[in-house]
Amino acid sequence: NVIGHHQLPRFLRCMDAIFQHESFIELGTVAATSYLIITAIGAIAGFVDNYYNEKVAQLIANDLRNKMYHHLQHLSLAYYDSHQTGKLLSTLTADVSTIQDFASETLMKMLVDSLTILGMIAIMFYLDSDFTLVALAVAPFLLFFVARFKKVMKNATREVRKDQSDMFIVLQKGLESIREVNAFGRQYFEEARLWRISQETVNASLRAKSVKSAVSPLVTITVAACPAFVLWRGAHLVAAGTMSVGALTVFLWYMSKFFSPVQDLAKMASTIAMVTVSLERIEGILRLQTNVKEVAKPIKPGKVKGEITFEHICFEYLPGEPVINDLNMEISSGQRIGICGPTGSGKSTIVSLIARFYDPVSGRILIDGTDISQFTLDGLREQIGFVLQDTLLFFGSIRENIAYGRPEASEDEIREAARLANAMEFIEKMPNGLETMVGERGFTLSGGQRQRIGIARAIVRNSPILILDEPTSSLDSESEKQVMEALENLMVGRTVIIIAHRLNTIRNVDKIIVLCKGEITEDGTHEELIVKKGIYRQMCNEQLWPEPSTVKPAI
Repeated sequence: NVIGHHQLPRFLRCMDAIFQHESFIELGTVAATSYLIITAIGAIAGFVDNYYNEKVAQLIANDLRNKMYHHLQHLSLAYYDSHQTGKLLSTLTADVSTIQDFASETLMKMLVDSLTILGMIAIMFYLDSDFTLVALAVAPFLLFFVARFKKVMKNATREVRKDQSDMFIVLQKGLESIREVNAFGRQYFEEARLWRISQETVNASLRAKSVKSAVSPLVTITVAACPAFVLWRGAHLVAAGTMSVGALTVFLWYMSKFFSPVQDLAKMASTIAMVTVSLERIEGILRLQTNVKEVAKPIKPGKVKGEITFEHICFEYLPGEPVINDLNMEISSGQRIGICGPTGSGKSTIVSLIARFYDPVSGRILIDGTDISQFTLDGLREQIGFVLQDTLLFFGSIRENIAYGRPEASEDEIREAARLANAMEFIEKMPNGLETMVGERGFTLSGGQRQRIGIARAIVRNSPILILDEPTSSLDSESEKQVMEALENLMVGRTVIIIAHRLNTIRNVDKIIVLCKGEITEDGTHEELIVKKGIYRQMCNEQLWPEPSTVKPAI
C-alpha cells in the first residue's frame, strides 16, 4: 500500500539491483556461513553435553558397583549365612541403574531449571515486584505438597524394590537349582512361584506409578492459580490506566518461563524419591561391618612352617548356642590330623576358624606361635590350601580353574599339578586338553574329575597348610581310589587337617581327634582309639566292619 501500483515495476528493478550488488552477495555469503557454523556448534555442543552426561553417569555407576562388590567380597561368611544373594544382586543392578539414569538424564536438567528459576525471579522483580511476590506465594504450598508426595513415593518405591529383590531371589535359586528342579519335575511349581512374585511386583509398580502420575495434574492446577490471579489483577490495572497491556503481556510471558521449570522440578520429586530409596539400599550394604577385622597394623606372614595351636577356643553361630566349647589342640608342623565325629559336632567349624572365615567368641589360634588375628587376612589365607567335599569349578577352561588360586602359575607348574592330581589322564582325552571349557559349576565333569582338578588347584597354590573337608564322601569307590592317590601326592611335606566322614580316609594319619558337641572326647592313632572302645570304635563298627545281617533268608 505504501508503494503505489505505478511505482511497483521501478521498485522491483531497484530490489533486483540491490540483490545483484556485490556487498549484498557478500552479506548473504556471511549469513549463510554463520548459519551453518552456528548449527554445527549447536550440534557439537549437544553431542558433548550428551556424551559427558553419560560418561559421568557411567563412572558413578561403575564406582558404586565396584565399591559395593569390594565391600561384599570382604564381609565375613557370617553375613552370607543369614542373607540372600538375590537381594544383593538387585541392589547391584537395579538400584545402581536408577542412580545412573538420574545422573545422566535428570541431574543436569535440575541444575538448568534451578538457574532458570533464579534468573526469571530477578527479571520479574525488576518488572513488577508485587506480582512477583504473588508468583512466589505459591512456593510454600508446592514445597509442602512435594514433601508429602515424596514420602508417599518413597514408601511405594521401597515396596517395588522389595518385590524386585524377591523376584531376583526366585530367579537365581530356580536357575542355580535347574537340575534338581528337572529331577523332581517341579518346573510348574517354580514357574508359579515366579508368576506370584512377578504379579506382586507388577501391582506394586502400578501403585507407585499411580502416585507418580497424580503429581502432574495437581502441580499444574496449583501453579495455574498464580497466572490466573495476575491476569485478573492486571486487567483491572490496565483498565485503570496504571499498567500497560505490553507490560502485562511481558510479565505473563516471564511468569510462564518461571513456572515451567518449577513444574518440572516438582514432577522430579518422584525421581528423587526413587534415587533416595536406591541410595538407602546401597548405603545399607556399605555400612555393613565385617565380624572378622584386621588389627591396626597387621603383619604379612612369610612362608609358615604349619604349627597350629588352639587355646581355649569357644565359638557360636547364634548367641547362647555354643558349637565349640573350650577347645585346646596342638598340631605339629608336617603332622597329619584327622577330625571325625557325629554330624553337628563342629568339625568344619574348626577349619573355618583357622582360615578366619569366622572369629572365635573367646580364645585364640596360633600359627607358628603367632596369633592369626595379627596376620593380614590375605596373607593368612595364602598359607592355607583347601580341597572341599564338592569342588566348585568356574565357567572357563580347565587351565583357568587349576590356576585359580595362583593365576601367575606357569604352564609347567599347571601340567605338573594336573599330573600329580591324576587329572592329566582324563584331561588329555578331552578335545582341547587344558583349554577345554567346563560348564557352569563344572557339571560337565564327573565328581571324581572335579575333585582331582580341585586337588591340582591346591597343588599349584603350594600352601604349607592343607585342609581337606570330606574330599571323598560323595565319590564312588573307583573315583575315591584315584582321588586318594592324588591326595597322597598333595599331602607330602604339609601340615594336613582332614575332616572325615568316611573313616578309611584317616586310618593312616598321625593322630585322630574325635569331636562330640564341640568338645574333644578322644584322640590318638587308629589302633589306640580302637582299643578304647569309645565313639570312634562305634563309628568303625558301623562303617568299616559292620556286623553281618542276622536276617534269615526266606525259605
